[in-house]
Amino acid sequence: MQITTVSMKKLLVVTLLVALLALSAESFRVTRQTDEEQGTLARLTEKVKSIYQGTVNTASEYLENIRGLKLEEKAKNLYTDATKIAGTYSGIIEDQIYYFFYSQQ
Repeated sequence: MQITTVSMKKLLVVTLLVALLALSAESFRVTRQTDEEQGTLARLTEKVKSIYQGTVNTASEYLENIRGLKLEEKAKNLYTDATKIAGTYSGIIEDQIYYFFYSQQ
């Protein structure tokens, strides 16, 4: 009975080693993919992703540069100054029109 138990243990060990070797060999398979094997759709998708990423990076750089120039603050100041000037000149023109029409009376 002891010979059978030893034989069974050996058989179990050999079976486990073969299974482990088979699994290890399967995990070491590496798929090869060269440019020739890539399809047209894969290359096109890769190109579109590259262009999109480049566009996003460029836009981000432009936004950072614009923020660095403080253009928002300058635009607000320009608007404020322009409305003050326009208000002054519209008042002058309004006075001129008033005196043009009512000075004759």
